[in-house]
Amino acid sequence: MSNTFYAAFLLAIEAQKVIELWLVRIAWGGAEAQAEMISMVGEKVVAAMEAANTLLAGGSQDEVVARYRELVAANTRRLST
Repeated sequence: MSNTFYAAFLLAIEAQKVIELWLVRIAWGGAEAQAEMISMVGEKVVAAMEAANTLLAGGSQDEVVARYRELVAANTRRLST
């Protein structure tokens, strides 16, 4: 996708669904919620490091946004089951 603004806009919308799913999972409480919170923080750290590495290696903003959209889509699938 060549329009970075449009891709970032879609990412923002798609991320809202993941946030909703995370909040529901955490609201139920228990061991599964605790594991989800730990996983959520770890995923964010890894994604940020991956984005930084992409940019430092000469990658584009489009690549970073595309990768974040892949991660968001994977989380949506995982949390929707």
